[in-house]
Amino acid sequence: MSPFPGMNPYLENPELWSEVHSRLIVAIADEIAPALLPNYYVAIEKRVYSSTPEDTILIGIPDVSVVCSEVEASPEFATRNRATATLSKPDQPQTVTIPLAEEVEERYLEIRDTKTGKVVTTIELLSPKNKRAGEGREAYLRKRQKILTCSTHLVEIDLLRSGKAMPMQGVAQLKDYRILISRSDLRPHAQLYAFNLTDAIPKVELPLQGEEKSPILDLKLILDGVYQRAGYHFRVRASKLGLT
Repeated sequence: MSPFPGMNPYLENPELWSEVHSRLIVAIADEIAPALLPNYYVAIEKRVYSSTPEDTILIGIPDVSVVCSEVEASPEFATRNRATATLSKPDQPQTVTIPLAEEVEERYLEIRDTKTGKVVTTIELLSPKNKRAGEGREAYLRKRQKILTCSTHLVEIDLLRSGKAMPMQGVAQLKDYRILISRSDLRPHAQLYAFNLTDAIPKVELPLQGEEKSPILDLKLILDGVYQRAGYHFRVRASKLGLT
């Protein structure tokens, strides 16, 4: 079990988070599925986009063109200056890296109606790319806005202290972590569960259709299970993964 009362900050490290994200998405799906059946099921979906560097590099026409005039190119000119002309040693090149676009896959969950296949609730677990400037954030914000303008509920889980939080108004106090519950029938109002590193992760209800009983998402229990099964208690070492 994780030694922290809530989120384990060592799991936020870039060396681990991609794996933690994948394991946690699957673990959440497996944990909530029994309470949803037979009326609903949980689908694991993915969002794909190209992540490009913020600074573009122009590769094309050079700034300076070297040409040779007819006089310089003539045999007489070459013969006359052969004795005095010397060739300088060319400069040695540097090895540089050109940033390239990469294809990024981000997984999320959808609770769907078993009979109709309609998406009732979307569960998003934010990644570092969602919280910093670039296509990762733009792609997520487009998806977020699409959900917020339809009848689908949104559960947005932010377990990363770094980066810029998602847009929302009326936040009384900024804390380390956030779970946002946006019910389609209550918008633009939403429920925000904010907690710090030293706090327990709150249990939240997953909204469904109408007056149906909402299952409880116990994220701390799920996270502790992932922590134990993945052997993070052996792999996480303060000497290697600094606590930021």
